[in-house]
Amino acid sequence: MNPEEQKRLVEATECAYAWHSGQRRKMTDIPYVSHLLQVQGLVLEHGGCADQAIAGLLHDCLEDAPDAEERAHREGAILEKFGESVLRMVRDCTDTRAEESLEDKRPWKERKDRYIAHLDHALPDSLLVAACDKRHNLHAIVWDVRSQGISVFDRFKSTPEQQIWYFESILAKIENSIPQRLRQELQDLVGSLKQLVSDQDL
Repeated sequence: MNPEEQKRLVEATECAYAWHSGQRRKMTDIPYVSHLLQVQGLVLEHGGCADQAIAGLLHDCLEDAPDAEERAHREGAILEKFGESVLRMVRDCTDTRAEESLEDKRPWKERKDRYIAHLDHALPDSLLVAACDKRHNLHAIVWDVRSQGISVFDRFKSTPEQQIWYFESILAKIENSIPQRLRQELQDLVGSLKQLVSDQDL
């Protein structure tokens, strides 16, 4: 990674900290930026370029904006600082529309159906970022269920079965467009989640 790419990644990290300041992972004390940093790491680990790593850091900043005005401001900042390709990848990884905000989103199933359908039209570079996002989320859910039980799903606006459907649907869309190891990691984690939910239902 050359000095200019490193500089851009540092600037993107500063944006991520600023835009997600004070946020925590659902019903935990884990700073939300931890997720963003780990998605960035997974992107780089699986061969992504600097632009994809930046998109990994910023992939949630639009849907987590407090209102439409701030969302538009963030889109403008991304375009100016990091370029059209990064902005497109961030948009591809966003499951809300411009008029929605962090506290005012359409129902869960509607948003996820829309997101899954959009993957058919997403940039190829976006699919790696999306896969790394889901890889980290799945890993966190699987290990939380293993350590805390099925009550982990009380954090979500969806059932365990809906979560399984969501991850399986995304995997079906992207599995032929991502690195083999990442695909296998996602398949293994989905399998683990299904088994854990099945065991808890007994």
